[in-house]
Amino acid sequence: MKDFFEKLRAWFKSIIEFLKDTRKELYNVSWPSRREVTGTTFVVIASVFFFGFFLAVVDFLVGNGMTFIRGMLEARP
Repeated sequence: MKDFFEKLRAWFKSIIEFLKDTRKELYNVSWPSRREVTGTTFVVIASVFFFGFFLAVVDFLVGNGMTFIRGMLEARP
C-alpha cells in the first residue's frame, strides 16, 4: 500500500512539473499579431474557395467526358 502512494505522489509530481514546464514554454512562444492572423485567414479562405471551384470544374469536365465516352461506346454497332 505504501508503494502505491509513493507512485501516486510521483505521478502527481510529474504532472505538476509538466504543467510548470508548459507554462514556461508558453512565455517563449512568438504569438502572431492580429494583422498577421487576419492576413493568413484571408489567404486560407481564398485558397479554399479557389480549390473548391477548381475541383468542381474538373469534376464537371471529367464527369461529362466519361458520359460522352460511355455514350460513344454504347452507340457502337
